[in-house]
Amino acid sequence: MKKYYITTPIYYVNDSPHIGHAYTTIATDIVSRWKKLQGFDVFFLTGTDEHGAKIVQSAQAKGKTPKELCDETSQYFKEAWDLLNIDYSGFIRTTDEKHEKTVQLITQKLYDKQLIYKKKYEGLYCVHCEKFLSEKDLDETGCCPDHKKPPITHCEENYFFKLSIFNEKLIDMIENPQNPNHIEVLPETRRNEILGKLRLGLEDISISRANLQWGIPLPFDTTQTVYVWVDALINYISAIGYSDDKNTFEKYWPADVHLMAKDILWFHSVIWPAILMGADIPVQKSVYSHGFFTINGEKMSKTIGNVITPKELVEKFGVDASRYLAVSLIPFGPDGDISIQALSHKYNIDLANNLGNLISRTNKMAEKYFEGKIPTYDGEDTLTKNVAEILENGYGQAIEGMQFHKAAEIFQQAITLINQQIENDAPWKLAKTDTIKLAQCMFAYFQSTALIAIYITPFMPTLAKKIWALAGATGDFESISKKYFADKLIPKDGFCPIGNKLGNFEIMFPRIETEKK
Repeated sequence: MKKYYITTPIYYVNDSPHIGHAYTTIATDIVSRWKKLQGFDVFFLTGTDEHGAKIVQSAQAKGKTPKELCDETSQYFKEAWDLLNIDYSGFIRTTDEKHEKTVQLITQKLYDKQLIYKKKYEGLYCVHCEKFLSEKDLDETGCCPDHKKPPITHCEENYFFKLSIFNEKLIDMIENPQNPNHIEVLPETRRNEILGKLRLGLEDISISRANLQWGIPLPFDTTQTVYVWVDALINYISAIGYSDDKNTFEKYWPADVHLMAKDILWFHSVIWPAILMGADIPVQKSVYSHGFFTINGEKMSKTIGNVITPKELVEKFGVDASRYLAVSLIPFGPDGDISIQALSHKYNIDLANNLGNLISRTNKMAEKYFEGKIPTYDGEDTLTKNVAEILENGYGQAIEGMQFHKAAEIFQQAITLINQQIENDAPWKLAKTDTIKLAQCMFAYFQSTALIAIYITPFMPTLAKKIWALAGATGDFESISKKYFADKLIPKDGFCPIGNKLGNFEIMFPRIETEKK
């Protein structure tokens, strides 16, 4: 089996799970499930980032130890991913013993290769970012552009990584597709931004902090701890066994894609591959960043009270609908705006009106005309072939290209085709004039609906199985789905054998009342 290794960023435990975290994680899960359907051996990694000064400050404010805070918040993330049916392969915590061991192995290796040196440094430091900023990084008010607060002047003696020596290599690796170590940085606008900054030249970066106990000690100087961002990036190899399971590590590395928000793209497309090159480890194949989004036109903020949590999404829309809506409302890449009203509107159009209506009307007609069974049919099912043609023309490419909104559009086109065919056929009229043609039409509706269930699996895995059963399809859903994607052949007798009883009908997508403007 071909391997596929995909990751989310590890989420900082100074914050609780919200729709921004869910957006990245659901997207990763959809790609992971799609690749599994294509027969890949997939490793899907997520986790939590648990070191740094902010954790100490937050823990103190809550009367907890840093470890207590990390344990508590890390569990919140696991619970959120369980709620959203995220099927990850590994959940890494930077306080895990194997991770700390790997960080020390990598930093020691860089030190032994004389890629790390010690010097005194004074600069502008953003406590919230936990990084030094240059004057050009600040906004017009002299503040950190992300946190809108002025940095402090900070001076200490740290260890530095010779990032600058990798400048030209990184430019060629990102810019040149023919480079054997080519890193695809996506979307294109972000790649151009990264290349623009690289052409201005790189400076060496601090990779340690003095007088910070909540971190991983440098193996060659235990009075200093590894800078939280260097520590965090190494999770992608520690989780798959760099320090303790070489077979697993060599099986899955290099990563096929790292997914993340745009604010951490620099770390992943510049600093991370430089560390890997310095440690003689192959670089990742690609990184893909998405934009920021606002809620009702405003930046998401606890103070404003517009934070949307995974629990709130699920309570409003259900698990599978939440997964579908979260990634299909706005494109994955540019900035966008999300609101409960916009999500509700898309829910009603895509799920209640289109998919839900298809399932409801076909099941009711089967019950009325054929005792709830798949009718006898002898002929060619052109409808299912036409639905397959729509779905095969770009749906999978859209998912793998992180264009989930486009995949959703193609999926909706396929459903619309079936609904339009029902309107054209008018089964309610055929029931009075041509029962043979009625049976042929109904047979095709259920076969094409079963195919819809197969394709929607990455987005809505639980409801896909329910739709499969409601359409009268039989057999192991997972194995049949994988077989279909292996050969793209619709079984001669369809997915739903003649005479099969349909599953017990239920309304999957009850309409949601939305506020009128």
